[in-house]
Amino acid sequence: MNSSTSSFLAGAACTAAALLLYQSCSAKISGDQSTSKQTTKPADGAVAEATCFDSPDLDQRIIRKAEGAICKRTSRLIIVVERCTNDHNYSAILRTAEALGVQNIWIISPQTINATLELDNTQGTDESNIDKIAENATMRRSSGPVVRAATDTEKKDRAMHHLYARKATEWLTVRDFEDTKTCIKSLREEGYQIWATDLGQEASCLTEDGIMQHLGGGTYDGKLIPNKVAIVFGTEAVGCTTEMLNAADLRVYLPLRGFADSLNLSVATALVVHQMFVLDPSLEGAMTEEERRELRQAWYVKLASQRLLSAADKKRRGKLTAYLEGCAEIEKKMKAGEVVYKEEREKWSKMDAKRAELNAIEEKLAADSKKAVKELVDNPPSPITDMRRADEHRICFVGKNTKKASPWQDMPATRKIAVTKYATAAFFR
Repeated sequence: MNSSTSSFLAGAACTAAALLLYQSCSAKISGDQSTSKQTTKPADGAVAEATCFDSPDLDQRIIRKAEGAICKRTSRLIIVVERCTNDHNYSAILRTAEALGVQNIWIISPQTINATLELDNTQGTDESNIDKIAENATMRRSSGPVVRAATDTEKKDRAMHHLYARKATEWLTVRDFEDTKTCIKSLREEGYQIWATDLGQEASCLTEDGIMQHLGGGTYDGKLIPNKVAIVFGTEAVGCTTEMLNAADLRVYLPLRGFADSLNLSVATALVVHQMFVLDPSLEGAMTEEERRELRQAWYVKLASQRLLSAADKKRRGKLTAYLEGCAEIEKKMKAGEVVYKEEREKWSKMDAKRAELNAIEEKLAADSKKAVKELVDNPPSPITDMRRADEHRICFVGKNTKKASPWQDMPATRKIAVTKYATAAFFR
């Protein structure tokens, strides 16, 4: 395993473990009994609710999965990232937050941010074009220098990491702040307590005993976590700023057991947030019905728009997007007074026509998508309550030759099992 991806993989492993530990959403399931399984019978003799698993045979599958995520989302807990200076950590934190069900991420802008992968925007940013994107990318260390020995596979892995983190933001509410003072003010106005992560000896241990000791043996209205709380993570090098620490209602640390007294920022985020859900399971699904409806409106439309276009239309839209991104680069050169060749000027001259063509595609798609999900937003289907993918939908991102080699061969994630029944794209169309 190369060092550039080890921190992300560790965080992802923690996230996967957290998902398996969560309690199922309390909504009653009335879906197809052939795709449901019963949970263990409760000790008090009450009838257990059915657990709805992801399945290729489940009708309205992708909408049910979205509804499952919405049912588990929380707005009681906000993750605040204060001046993170590494884009790899940023993207890993965003992906972790989405996987753990934290909807709101507040980011206090860093003075500088070190990009670990520089992309050539003229190649587009679509997953289907990932090989060309990686081929023309420049990989850097978190400290800034170029990784000259980076292989195409390493650059592709990093590009895929950024791509999936970018996809994670599609399902998150991200709010940016220019400085710490403004963020603290907004948290106070919205009634959030501030918990800052801190390695100092004044911090309280993020355990039941540690929190109760801080509260003098009490709780927050019978819970270990306040009704509304923001957990703050600082820079990789020095942690939270003095301004944030002074404003915090509580400083917390995660107990460690080795010589290392700190963790990678994205790994620490995954472990701390997971621990907060363990301390207060009622965080799961803690969101008003009005907030849930807003998410349905945004998510269902997005999911429909991703499936209504034909393969040819998607390809055309991708080409138009890449064309316009290329024109934007040419325009930068023109404004900077750099040399612009005849072919570039000819390409730039068609920018308005290409933009109009893309806008027409997007406007029609938006209207069709809203129409397709209108009734579903008002009457959502029963949610999937166990978010693990069925084997038919599991995929992994390794080379084709690697998939064919032992021990990868014939594993569920490498087989590419064909799925056609109840296809969501066909449902929307």
